[in-house]
Amino acid sequence: MTPRIAFTLAFSVACGASSADEATGQGSASLRQPAADSHAMLGLDSTSTPLIGTDVAMRVVELSAPAAIAATIDLTAEPEELYQRMRLGFSMPNLNSPLVLHHQQWYLNHPESLRRMVERSSRYLHHIIEEIEKRGMPTELALLPMVESAYNPTAYSRSHASGLWQFIPATGKQYKLEQNWWVDSRRDIVASTAAALEYLQYIYDMHGDWHLALASYNWGEGAVGRAISKNTAQGLPTDYLSLKMPEETRHYVPKLQALKNIFSNPNVLASLNLRGVPNRPYFATVTKTANIDVKLAAELAGMSVKEFVALNPAHNRPVIKSEMPMVIPADKVDTFISNLEAHEESEKPLCSWQPYTLRAGETLEHVAPRFGMTVANLRAVNGINGRIKVTAGQTLLVAAQEGADAGEVASVSELSVNAEPARVATPPRLPLIEPTPVAGTRSHIVQKGETLPRLAQRYGLTLTELKQLNSLRSDRAVPGMKLAVAATEPASKAAAGLRQRTTLAEAEQRADTRVAPIRSDMSVATQHQHTVAKGETLFSVAQRYRLSVSELKQINGLRAEQVNAGTRLTVAVADSRQSVAKSESKGETKAESKATRKADAAETGRVAGKKPAKLAQYTIRRGDTLVSIAKQFKVEKDDLLRWNRMQAGDIKAGQRLTIQLVENTY
Repeated sequence: MTPRIAFTLAFSVACGASSADEATGQGSASLRQPAADSHAMLGLDSTSTPLIGTDVAMRVVELSAPAAIAATIDLTAEPEELYQRMRLGFSMPNLNSPLVLHHQQWYLNHPESLRRMVERSSRYLHHIIEEIEKRGMPTELALLPMVESAYNPTAYSRSHASGLWQFIPATGKQYKLEQNWWVDSRRDIVASTAAALEYLQYIYDMHGDWHLALASYNWGEGAVGRAISKNTAQGLPTDYLSLKMPEETRHYVPKLQALKNIFSNPNVLASLNLRGVPNRPYFATVTKTANIDVKLAAELAGMSVKEFVALNPAHNRPVIKSEMPMVIPADKVDTFISNLEAHEESEKPLCSWQPYTLRAGETLEHVAPRFGMTVANLRAVNGINGRIKVTAGQTLLVAAQEGADAGEVASVSELSVNAEPARVATPPRLPLIEPTPVAGTRSHIVQKGETLPRLAQRYGLTLTELKQLNSLRSDRAVPGMKLAVAATEPASKAAAGLRQRTTLAEAEQRADTRVAPIRSDMSVATQHQHTVAKGETLFSVAQRYRLSVSELKQINGLRAEQVNAGTRLTVAVADSRQSVAKSESKGETKAESKATRKADAAETGRVAGKKPAKLAQYTIRRGDTLVSIAKQFKVEKDDLLRWNRMQAGDIKAGQRLTIQLVENTY
């Protein structure tokens, strides 16, 4: 190698080594810096440890496990609870005002009120939400019945609005809600809900604003329209909060917004102990082609009458008219249908009532005994309250009865629902389940020597009732005449049965199996002779044997008001009454006499049918009148006279009256 070549090689090696040192210094610095910056950016802890094969300190980073990705929410899945389902459909714009806070605080301070509304709504809420969703409407509307009626289907306002959705009569008719003698569909859960949603959709389309639509529902679309026009003319805003409205309408939407705020928060509902409502149908509808008693329908469904009426509150009578849908709990529909089929196979009647059209000159006093009913019962069944008068051509509901004149009793299927105008100005009448209709009348062929007073006495009737029952004007009975008598057995047999009843408990045990005549207080009578003593009067004798003076005179054919000592009088007295009379004359103990009187009272108050009527004993006080006593117990004055066998002039302070209570069980 020449010296020149050797020098060139040495120079090249030296230059290469210098460049390598420079590059190494700069590169290591630039590499280390990003690492440090990345650690600082992540905010992670690190420790400096030497890496293998190098003398540079490097950071070690500990990475945590990545967070789990949230599961996808399936909006098509059905919520298990109705309030959750309702919240998913909330779409009305929220309203913010001091009134909202005021009502929200009121509801929160009165949780018992909310609980009652939630409990009542549990029967109807699923159906209402279903109907709202079908129409694509905001589910806040499911809370509207809480504002309108507190979810009470029989609510009735001073403006004559009725039902869950509080329809006034005119708007109800506009949306085809029947209001007649048989039914008021404003209280029908299914029909009124469909009508209310149709009306709400109509007024929303009119205003294009749900708050204004709700104001129209409460105040009327015409009134809201005029308020909008007035603000427009003055250059003012036309939203809900800007309109001048009545106090009730001004609070109406804030109440709904307050409820929405509460039901939007599950934690608030839990703190108020408001239980959720299962998201499943509560009821189904069944339609029958024949009339059926409300009481029987409830029995066939295996439910109480009160619960049945809560689902079927639209009926004004104790009868559900044919082709009217019945609302039955979903879990009882199969039971109802099977029991209904079994009942029809047994050929038992579905309805124990029938309509009757009054003829000219007829009154309730004429009709009631004809169908084995008291005047008070007839009034109660037909919702005739106060001084309401009945007129010829008016239709009444009476007990179904064999032997009724076919020409006088109209077929229910042929009866026009407009036979009597609906009394929409009176509060709604729920179906009256009691009193139970009585058994049919029986006929009697007059024998030689028999008189109308004796026959009336035998079958537990007054002479007037017997004449009314047979449309008689004369007091004479002709042998061979066929008379209708409101009884199922002669008084002699009834008296024989009563002799075996020595205690009140025995009388009550037989009450469910024995059918008694209408006037059971007289039906147990037997003839007894009484000789008038010196100083006795017709009044004192009648009172002793628990008769009225007129009845005592009728039995003995007397016209004068006076009676002479030594006169023998025939008195109608039951064995139980004889024991009372003997106890007075022989000094029987007061306890025995009281027990006997109780047994007699139990027999006196029995209504023909399967259940005995409840009795009350009332002692007349000074200042009492028959009218005031009848009003106090919600019965008729004529019934008081009949039950106690007295005349209007016989009343006096200290006298005890037996009163048959008119039951109205739901």
